[in-house]
Amino acid sequence: MAVSIVPTQPIAGQKPGTSGLRKKTRVFMEPGYLENYVQAIIEGVGGVKDREIVVGGDGRYFNDAAIAIILRMIAANGATKAIVGRAGILSTPAASNLIRKRAAYGGFVLSASHNPGGPDEDFGLKFNVANGGPAPEPVTDAIFEATKTISEFRIVEEAAPPIDVVGTFDLAGMTVEIVDPVADYVEMMRGLVDFERIRALFASGFTLRFDAMSAVTGPYATAILEGELGAPKGTVVNGTPLPDFGHHHPDPNPVHAKELFDVMFGPDAPDMGAASDGDGDRNIVLGRGISVAPSDSLALLAANLHLAKGYTSGVKGVARSMPTSRAADRVAAKLGVGMYETPTGWKFFGNLLDAGMATICGEESAGTGSDHVREKDGLWAILIWLDVVATRRMSIAEIVADHWKTYGRDYYSRHDYEALPTEIADAMLADLRGGLTDLPGKVFAGMRVATADDFSYTDPTDGSVSSKQGVRIGFEDGSRAVFRLSGTGTQGATLRLYVECFEPDPARHDLDPQMVLAGVLEAADVIAGIEKRTGRERPDVIT
Repeated sequence: MAVSIVPTQPIAGQKPGTSGLRKKTRVFMEPGYLENYVQAIIEGVGGVKDREIVVGGDGRYFNDAAIAIILRMIAANGATKAIVGRAGILSTPAASNLIRKRAAYGGFVLSASHNPGGPDEDFGLKFNVANGGPAPEPVTDAIFEATKTISEFRIVEEAAPPIDVVGTFDLAGMTVEIVDPVADYVEMMRGLVDFERIRALFASGFTLRFDAMSAVTGPYATAILEGELGAPKGTVVNGTPLPDFGHHHPDPNPVHAKELFDVMFGPDAPDMGAASDGDGDRNIVLGRGISVAPSDSLALLAANLHLAKGYTSGVKGVARSMPTSRAADRVAAKLGVGMYETPTGWKFFGNLLDAGMATICGEESAGTGSDHVREKDGLWAILIWLDVVATRRMSIAEIVADHWKTYGRDYYSRHDYEALPTEIADAMLADLRGGLTDLPGKVFAGMRVATADDFSYTDPTDGSVSSKQGVRIGFEDGSRAVFRLSGTGTQGATLRLYVECFEPDPARHDLDPQMVLAGVLEAADVIAGIEKRTGRERPDVIT
């Protein structure tokens, strides 16, 4: 085996976050940049010698070339086997499943999630550990330290084998197994949802429009919905993964999935609409004339999960990220199970799932999952919805209305201010944190502040503490506003403002959320000085 040991210099700014490292594609394509980061990952995770490693991604631009480099590098660093999705394709939940099923040491997941793809757009890379979930903070910290001290990377001189055909190959003594990226995922879903019941639903005339957004879930959705479940051909639209996602921004929200929303709110809407994102871990569900908010979807799935084939024993516990609405809390209370409020990031859910403390988890950013993998899983959530509809024989709108009647409605909205100058966003949050003790009792835009804090989380499984996870403002009427900066972008900073209020009266469950939340939004703007400090009169995206 001919191995090149290439001298290199540390590259600044390579700190991975919850979702790994995301940069513009051309940054990853710079000579040595990807190689440096891959070597830093290898060193940060304790090496890959004599290990089996899963490799795959969402098919975006540079995916195939990057996989070839990763294969040559893990071979040079002593891995015994690489398990690769055919054509480099593996949705993030499918990668998590494959790591767990094969008892692999971990996996390289190539994705920038819901960010756009292409030579001038975004690229990302993260390492998932042996439980199938994102690397925990001690590991990402070790990776970051390695990026600051790296002096060389190792790569075999032999070319990587083709990855577009299922089979087994040798690469400098390392076995490379190319696998069908869909088959293991379909097998897993067959044990979790009742395929026969959903097949009967489609046979009865039920209609669905699933928009794969030219992203990774297309092959999975086509195989399951149109193949296994008998949905009519054409149920899956934009089903072929494209390197630039067909110029789509593969984020299933009202702005970027506008075509789907237009159809579902139009005169010829099918019974159900759904979409997933770039790497397959997010989802949106719609009925005729109704969009199910992700926070509501988590609560609804938690309340109905026992109806699905793989969950008849019930729910052990429910977990949500702190910014997610408190709708799921009411379900957990009624079920008499644990409710866990965590920082944003699926790695926090992974600890709860591994400990058997939670069955279902979710984030307001359209991510929902269960203990079947250690990632959020968009197609799984949509299939569970189908199983619930098939069991209850009610429309999406009827199921939502019935839930609100039972639990009340949590009006909720997220306002995103994207690509802000980092120094402005950082200063805004710093000033908010610095003035928290002065806020309780004060009135802003007619709203009196009751509580104000900076969310800190103590993990019940290992006692680790995560601080500065978002500023929370609670008002005397029970509503709240949450401020945090997102790390999912590749340029500038994104300020996310989350607002919610609870309405128990069914007669007030069909109001315009933005109208209901107007007072909280105005108070939040005054407290943080968003418009004044950013110059933005309105957010870039409202969900």
